[in-house]
Amino acid sequence: MTRVLYIQASPRGARSASAQVAQAYIDALKKKGDVNVDLLDVWKDDLPAFDGPALEAKYAGLSGQTLDEAQKAAWVAISSLGARFRDADEIVLSVPMWNFGVPYKLKQLIDLVTQKDVTFTFDENGFGGMLKKQKAVVVCARGLEYVEGTPVSEENLDYQKAYLISWLSFLGVGEIKTITVEKTLMGADASSAALASGIAEATAMAA
Repeated sequence: MTRVLYIQASPRGARSASAQVAQAYIDALKKKGDVNVDLLDVWKDDLPAFDGPALEAKYAGLSGQTLDEAQKAAWVAISSLGARFRDADEIVLSVPMWNFGVPYKLKQLIDLVTQKDVTFTFDENGFGGMLKKQKAVVVCARGLEYVEGTPVSEENLDYQKAYLISWLSFLGVGEIKTITVEKTLMGADASSAALASGIAEATAMAA
């Protein structure tokens, strides 16, 4: 059985271009064999705040101090989220671009799980990711077209796909594939063509 952690980062649900492409990928995976999907919707799941007891728990743990009961409870919630990443064989993300970056609720999830002994470790020799056995597929949707060599290019304005690749790599994920759906806000024809192309790419990628 393949265990897939599907992180849905658009509040638009089934209307989301990134979600439709990611779902096409997952549907194609299911046709190949037994797939268990753990859906983590950053807009519907109750993500804990990373302040107060959670923040104090982090620094208490880093300094070797004993956690109090409130800190323990906060850290259990964070550790449980991290376990969903560690338990997965594959991580699929569907992510719209918001102001050249990622939605704030996805950033909240990233800040919660990117913790020592949750998804990475470090010692005097440096950092090491804990997700070395996982692979990932990142589906990015964008309203515009980002053309190389122009002011509106990935090199100048992409804090979405490049950021997610860097983050997953830091956590140890070695195989990261991406699908980019652009021009979703450039008219019905352009949007439909981009979506169809993305779905075809996702289906082929899962084959």
